[in-house]
Amino acid sequence: MGCRVSAVDTNPAAIAGVRELAAECRTGLPAENFRVEAVERLSFTDAAFDVVLSSAVLHFARDASHFDEMVRQMWRVLRPGGMLWARLASSIGTPVDGPYSYLITPDQLEQLTADLGGQLLDPIKTTLVHKQRSMTTWVLRKNSP
Repeated sequence: MGCRVSAVDTNPAAIAGVRELAAECRTGLPAENFRVEAVERLSFTDAAFDVVLSSAVLHFARDASHFDEMVRQMWRVLRPGGMLWARLASSIGTPVDGPYSYLITPDQLEQLTADLGGQLLDPIKTTLVHKQRSMTTWVLRKNSP
């Protein structure tokens, strides 16, 4: 569709699969757009992206500090005016049964949005997965300095 796409994952097989899919779809995207690396150590340049998507990643943070490192790296590679969209398990609404290391609260998300100088593009929303988990969507804009 003409979008320039990049991806990271710590699993080499996942990145190999994305590279194969990009080649099959004849996207013309270079293999180096798809990198085996951790979110908290992104090798992309500052302000490289218009949109950063993080789906079911942040709740695997080891602790609050690790969570903050991951978010700040995604924020660093986002251009001013760009959008961060994150979907993550949270402590909102239902007890969680799963392998999640770190669960965020709505107050923490609101405070982090303010600390980043971001603006919520949509209210924080949570979907309850019956007797399993709460999945929260956090969408914000990176304001211009």
